[in-house]
Amino acid sequence: MKTIFGIYVGLGLLSGALWAQPVDSEIRVLPVQGNIYMLAGPGGNITVQIGKQGVLLVDTQAAAMSEKILAQIRKLSNDGDKIGGGIRIIIDTHYAPDHTGGNENLRKAGKMVFAGPGAGAIRDAAEGAAIIAHENVLNRMSAPTGKTAAEPSAAWPTETYFGEEHDMYFNGESIRVIHQPNAHTDGDSMVYFRRSDVVSTGDIFTLASFPVIDLAKGGSLQGILKGLNEILDIAIPEAQEEGGTLIIPGHGRLCDEADVAEYRDMVTIIRDRMQAMIKKGMTLEQIQTAHPAREYEPLYGSNPGWSTGQFIEAAYTSLTRK
Repeated sequence: MKTIFGIYVGLGLLSGALWAQPVDSEIRVLPVQGNIYMLAGPGGNITVQIGKQGVLLVDTQAAAMSEKILAQIRKLSNDGDKIGGGIRIIIDTHYAPDHTGGNENLRKAGKMVFAGPGAGAIRDAAEGAAIIAHENVLNRMSAPTGKTAAEPSAAWPTETYFGEEHDMYFNGESIRVIHQPNAHTDGDSMVYFRRSDVVSTGDIFTLASFPVIDLAKGGSLQGILKGLNEILDIAIPEAQEEGGTLIIPGHGRLCDEADVAEYRDMVTIIRDRMQAMIKKGMTLEQIQTAHPAREYEPLYGSNPGWSTGQFIEAAYTSLTRK
């Protein structure tokens, strides 16, 4: 384990249908680099960018943690009670409640920034921070097919994108919001802060378990691998494959390129083993018995919300479905 990145902060457990977590944990703050911080607690990791234009958040954890999150943001911004006007932008990496549960509370604590003709006339939109996500996140949260909405409307994205990427500039930094289709879900985004050289991955990459493949929401094993390779394409190590670009995973400690490469290689090895077994005509039950992830189970298979068996079943379904 590397000394510089070996401190575990808030491993986080699976929430909602996949992750079951306590809500009485503290929020821990870790300076990353540039003007980026990582907030870790019982839900997904939060990325915080702070600058003269205000505060940008990637993900918001569970609603029950909002006050503690705001308290830490106040400390980081040195803005005292005026932080209410400081949160300007929230980016959702996907729809899951352990990453979006605090949307409504943290959005209300902020305010959008408008410029140009007619901006002052958008009164309702100016109340609260902007929430940006891929359009599939809005579809999942608002349930446009007629099903019950997963979240209250105040928690929904206020701005969506539908292409491969959404670019923006905030706090003196270029920011790339990159869609990763059919990875953890069909609406995953990773966020790359170019000047700070930090990537926030959401649940495309998480150290708390084997990859969580949400098949019902469009996830796939091959999409996870494509997302991990995208992170590696962006990341550049400083020396001896250490340091350089830093990666904030959906759950788990702060990482660098080498950590992602090790995780990607693990997923690739398991994928290749399973494909060989499937080619031989082995059933899911037979593959489970063969333990294709055996040597990785002590590290990634102990999460009670997402077991090795669940991962193998989801990977099998992903690899065999038409």
